Amino acid sequence: MRPRPVLCATASALSALVLSACSGGSDSTATSSGGKPLVGVDYPRSDTDFWNAYIKYTPEYAKQLGLSLQTANSQNDVAKLAANAQTFILQGVKGIAMAPQSTFAIAPILAQLQAAKIPVVTIDTRPDIGKVYMVVRADNRAYGEKACKYLGTKLGGKGKVVMLQGDLSSINGRDRTEGFNACMKVNYPDIKVFGEVTNWDEDVAEQKLQTDLTAHPDTKGIYMQASFALSGTLQVLRQQGLLVGPKDPKHVFVVSNDGIPRELKAISDGKIDATVSQPVDLYAKYALYYLKAAIDGKTFKPGKTDHESTIVRVRDGILEDQLSAPLVTADGGTYGGVPSLKSTDTSLWGNSLG
Repeated sequence: MRPRPVLCATASALSALVLSACSGGSDSTATSSGGKPLVGVDYPRSDTDFWNAYIKYTPEYAKQLGLSLQTANSQNDVAKLAANAQTFILQGVKGIAMAPQSTFAIAPILAQLQAAKIPVVTIDTRPDIGKVYMVVRADNRAYGEKACKYLGTKLGGKGKVVMLQGDLSSINGRDRTEGFNACMKVNYPDIKVFGEVTNWDEDVAEQKLQTDLTAHPDTKGIYMQASFALSGTLQVLRQQGLLVGPKDPKHVFVVSNDGIPRELKAISDGKIDATVSQPVDLYAKYALYYLKAAIDGKTFKPGKTDHESTIVRVRDGILEDQLSAPLVTADGGTYGGVPSLKSTDTSLWGNSLG
């Protein structure tokens, strides 16, 4: 058994992580009192329905997979994520799952964990630099493409659309934006897209949407890159007299992205029109599945999986298990060649969340 690492005294948690001379290896035999392998899971935030669902599912799947769990919450702060990773090392975890919201700034954290021989699985996002054992996410460019084809079909290939982007320092924000814009350029060149960076902030999204709809009252489509903007978007549409049913000529078509219960209900109620259901339940399941596989010494190659997904090599040292994320609509129709599920479909995690 190797000695546990000692935390160096530094000005910040992040600087502590880059001082590799101060770190030792993790306790390779660390288990809970019940003999279960100990893993750490950092929750990125707890202020959205989507991430609260992830927090709910994680301990359930840890129990199913026979893992003992340590958790932390970095609250969308890379310095807190660094500190949490250091704590996990001190606790002797044998693997760590995280969902870094800033995908560039985590390189020193990954380097520290690699030096400590602690495998890392990232979910929902993947690092711009550094290696991890596996990335668990869906194809985020496809999210943008699905939203594009739905709106392009509904608008008949003409008009104006506001895209409420996330944070472009995140691979997710960039992928969704690039996928949406590229699809519009190729398939619907007569649709004008107003892209607004919101940094995943509801108040910013609401303010920018208000400004765009005031300046462009003939806007007929909105793409929200995540459900954080749902309440604010509905509020703006209500204030401007545009929160009307899909058969009303004043209706503005809205596509969201997450698949939370409130979105599914809003689709059924005719307040928004579609969403892309991110498989948050499977994010929790397969983050822990791959940590267990890493602990057991298993390796993976690109190709089809046994759980209806595809592992792809996105760059050297990075494999990504791209899970399915369906378009969801009121009628379950096909739009621009993209099939959808009805918002009432019981296979959607948003309809089964207890």
